[in-house]
Amino acid sequence: MTTAGNRNDSLAFEPLITRLSIRRRGGGRARTRPSQLLADKAYSTGPIRAWLRKHHITAVIPTPSSQQRGRRNRGRNGGRPPNFDPAAYRDRNTVERTINKLRGYRAVAMRTDKRDFVYRGTIDVASIRIWLRDHQRQDPPDTP
Repeated sequence: MTTAGNRNDSLAFEPLITRLSIRRRGGGRARTRPSQLLADKAYSTGPIRAWLRKHHITAVIPTPSSQQRGRRNRGRNGGRPPNFDPAAYRDRNTVERTINKLRGYRAVAMRTDKRDFVYRGTIDVASIRIWLRDHQRQDPPDTP
């Protein structure tokens, strides 16, 4: 799901997560709810955390320093900080590296396309080029 370039990505959180479909390894109907959500600090908002709690999804989201400072300043009334699993959060770097590879393509990074379907096509082409390049590196060389 793409949003306007000047909009906050967290606005698309609920529509995106409700369309989620996770295939099962052994076949069968796809799951519609993940067991945990790994996200960056932009998704550490009250409504998003409340939505995840309501749907029994573990949030692996770091707390921004401004929220930590605010909680500390309120003292006892600041509440308990949310749980955070740093070991699970490390897996998020795979997604970040992929996004950074996509941003290596100027048309993706600059978002010069005016229409959403054209921009998505640009992302598709960039993804295919990345996949072909990475796949080519993984192939063992032919030795006689």
